[in-house]
Amino acid sequence: MLQKIEELKAKVNSLKAESIAEVEALRIQFLSKKGEISLLFNDFRNVAADQKRAIGQALNELKNIAGEKINALRAELESADTIDADIDLTRTAARHPEGTRHPLSLVRDEITSIFGRLGFSIAEGPEIEDDWHVFSSLNFADDHPARDMQDTFFVHRGPEVLLRTHTSSVQSRVMEKTQPPIRIICPGRVYRNEAISARAHCFFHQVEALYVDKNVSFADLKQTLLYFAREMFGPETKIRLRPSYFPFTEPSAEMDISCNLCGGKGCSFCKHTGWVEILGCGMVDPNVLEACGIDSKEYTGYALGMGIERITNLKYQVKDLRMFSENDVRFLDEFRSGR
Repeated sequence: MLQKIEELKAKVNSLKAESIAEVEALRIQFLSKKGEISLLFNDFRNVAADQKRAIGQALNELKNIAGEKINALRAELESADTIDADIDLTRTAARHPEGTRHPLSLVRDEITSIFGRLGFSIAEGPEIEDDWHVFSSLNFADDHPARDMQDTFFVHRGPEVLLRTHTSSVQSRVMEKTQPPIRIICPGRVYRNEAISARAHCFFHQVEALYVDKNVSFADLKQTLLYFAREMFGPETKIRLRPSYFPFTEPSAEMDISCNLCGGKGCSFCKHTGWVEILGCGMVDPNVLEACGIDSKEYTGYALGMGIERITNLKYQVKDLRMFSENDVRFLDEFRSGR
């Protein structure tokens, strides 16, 4: 009987299977109640008493070997069924949703790209500024309303330190350190002490442009504005300039574009005028040039500035400014195609 056990052990060790069904067939063949190993256990009663211990141990060992072999074959095949050779096993189990660019970032990059094609380079400056760069160097009078606490966030270190109310402070910093020609664009966040509503916020984003050189004229400014408007809103866009006042430019103007929703025919968005205001601009005041160390008799320049939120509203019709800063992923998902 020991010889039969050894023969069956060799047979079990050489078992192979190509499917789970074949493994199950092997289990029935060797380990079921009528299997080959079970039949040997049935013959065990006929073994002589002096051989029972040795044969019993051999039978138990054979049964364990057969069980381990069949379980190993089953595990190997089940593992192979779940692995695809083309799958990267190092990647995460679940697919992470892709992020989206913020609409303000999309519009800011588009604006800087348009001015970049005109030769403007990007300049940046600190958000915590001093009174000189935000107000005094830009020709703001000492009693100008913008200096009032109702409009400006002053830092506790004193009235000379504040959160910038416009990115024009970057222009004054550049003019102090650089002689013309200067051709820069200044994107950034600014702060004003205003009540938060659907139409206003205590912080927002601006892009300002500055060009200073010899013989720069208002005609150069107008042509730049027309180019920007048509690149940003379409080739059929029209512009108009209305006289205005800013301390740092003279003459000054505000620019309107033909409403891109109704094509200038009049709708609720443009208040049935056919025009929408988008920016302020003008020729740099000679006092600003002189304050920054530039000879106003030799050089002239123009400056313009716009709110990025305003341009974003025109392009995407976002009616509530608070949506830009509330971190609602449902809102951001609407701009997925604009990545």
